[in-house]
Amino acid sequence: MDKFVIYQTSRLKGEVKINGAKNSALPIMAATLLTDEDCTIFNVPALSDVFTMIKLLEFLGKEVSFSRETLKIRTRNNKKYIAPYRLVRTMRASFCVLGPLIARRNKAKVSFPGGCIIGPRPVDLHLKGLEELGAHINIDKGYCIAEAKELRGKEVFLGGSFGSSVLATANILMAAVLSKGTTVIESAACEPEITDLASFLKQMGAKINGEGTPTITVEGVDSLRGAAYQIIPDRIEAATFIAAAIATGSSIVLKNVIKRHLSSVVDTAKKMGQEIIFSDSTAHIKAKKPIKPANITTLPYPGFPTDLQAQFMSCLCLAEGISLVTEKVYPDRFMHVSELNRMGAKIIRNGPYAVIGGVKKLKGAEVMASDLRASAALVVAGLAAQGRTDIFRIYHLDRGYYKLEERLKQLGAKIKRVKA
Repeated sequence: MDKFVIYQTSRLKGEVKINGAKNSALPIMAATLLTDEDCTIFNVPALSDVFTMIKLLEFLGKEVSFSRETLKIRTRNNKKYIAPYRLVRTMRASFCVLGPLIARRNKAKVSFPGGCIIGPRPVDLHLKGLEELGAHINIDKGYCIAEAKELRGKEVFLGGSFGSSVLATANILMAAVLSKGTTVIESAACEPEITDLASFLKQMGAKINGEGTPTITVEGVDSLRGAAYQIIPDRIEAATFIAAAIATGSSIVLKNVIKRHLSSVVDTAKKMGQEIIFSDSTAHIKAKKPIKPANITTLPYPGFPTDLQAQFMSCLCLAEGISLVTEKVYPDRFMHVSELNRMGAKIIRNGPYAVIGGVKKLKGAEVMASDLRASAALVVAGLAAQGRTDIFRIYHLDRGYYKLEERLKQLGAKIKRVKA
């Protein structure tokens, strides 16, 4: 098992290219189950989650090759419909094969998913939506077993206790494209990754309107063809580098970004006294000291992403004043708080709220990563902390960041991966 060893880095400088979006790549890979024709996907990050999805697709009868950020997927067997626990248990996005399997192969047996421990993330909206389309679903021994001779379009409401669900929207969208008639998804997720999935499906011949809004309309088609498609840049990875620049008072350039996907991040950075300048697909972060305190509330897109709450909390630990973070997407997503406090932060959590009293400095310590984004937050904190920081269980981080330590090194960071 590996760990990161990080020493304080006074300034990062240089430029880094942002990889393709993991949260786009995984559902788009699942969508290839909707056709027997060949598909090619470009700009795919070489992450452990991607390799897990490759194994799952291969188990379901696909032949997959992956080289130089390009996936080539063809069909060997279109009869398989079981997604076993051993392949699904490590990441939640694997549950996205449920919709395509029901729509294309008329049945599915998919293990309930695993992933990061960041609080309850039920799949009730997935099941509700698929049942509305005509699927018969049973739960047995940790598996969702679904069958449907034919799916029929219907109005499906996907609003949940904490807003819309990205993965549920993806699952219902993929099932709807091969359903008979018209499906209207209300309270659909508006995230760019859903828009990206819809663009891929339309490239395959799907008839979709309204993606990127709370109402998506789908006219079912009889079949889908193969497609070649390039996925969008990863906005979460881009913003993680922005957080690293802010925490260390650095000036860096990000290449391959989409400005509109980062609107809430840019707004928050401005409140913190920071400057981000965009030019075409490039962002120049000019961090400034001191960091101003700010209040952050996580919300579904276009609100501030829950996947960036932890990284920006690391920055607010060094702000001059008191900040408040409110988590409205996953109210229990605060596993990183105790680890940041080990580094000298002053954070008090009360339910879905965290009050951060800024300190002049953080101090290196041995800390434990609990989930993917908490890992990134500890890296951000470690770069700014005095002395040495050891981050254990970084396998979480490898699920969402490609060779993060090497890319930070290119910017001047003092970080290395060693055996724990």
